[in-house]
Amino acid sequence: MTTTTQPFQFATAAYLTCVENQKAHTVNELYDALEQASDAAIFYHTFQSLGRYHFLTEGFSNDFAQWVLAALNQPRLAERLASIDVRDYVGLAELRADLRQILAEYAGHHAQQARQAAFEPFYFCSAIEVTVPLPWDAKTLAGLRAGLERMSHASFYHHFIASRLRLHLRTNDFSHWFATALGLERLAERTNRIDIYTNTLDTARQELIGLLDREMPA
Repeated sequence: MTTTTQPFQFATAAYLTCVENQKAHTVNELYDALEQASDAAIFYHTFQSLGRYHFLTEGFSNDFAQWVLAALNQPRLAERLASIDVRDYVGLAELRADLRQILAEYAGHHAQQARQAAFEPFYFCSAIEVTVPLPWDAKTLAGLRAGLERMSHASFYHHFIASRLRLHLRTNDFSHWFATALGLERLAERTNRIDIYTNTLDTARQELIGLLDREMPA
């Protein structure tokens, strides 16, 4: 089994949620607010919402889509917003622009609905991240598998979802390590294909463990 001189350092992250000074009552107000919202708020309501909804196997995985459905009862727009796949983005500017484009197109075709007041407003939030290295690392696939077995939801989310923006790559920490430290490009590609929308954090982790089991010699 290959041993690398570039160990995988396990880490976890904690988040302190902050309510910002922006809110929206209508689709039009949401469109305007998204222009001024901080990058941290965009990240919170898209990337971080995947971690908060880790227990869901149905429904929408970003907060904008959830609000449009629950508070505005506009399922078609909610589905459009939910179709945003965070795996396609390496920066928040593109994500912000695409969210606003969806809202603008909807308002252009449904002016009355875009002015409709929600049952409750959408409050923009952000989170302050505190990253903490864990007291173990991995130099082999077996070591990584052992670490996966003991890691928390917060740690798995940090390495598998939030890492995409940190790396500025359409990948995750595990795939990046497989490819760069172990030279296992095919394993990296298979790991990156694990669906973060149809899986919970638990089932995504089990799928990754299954990939490692097939990769390692019996």
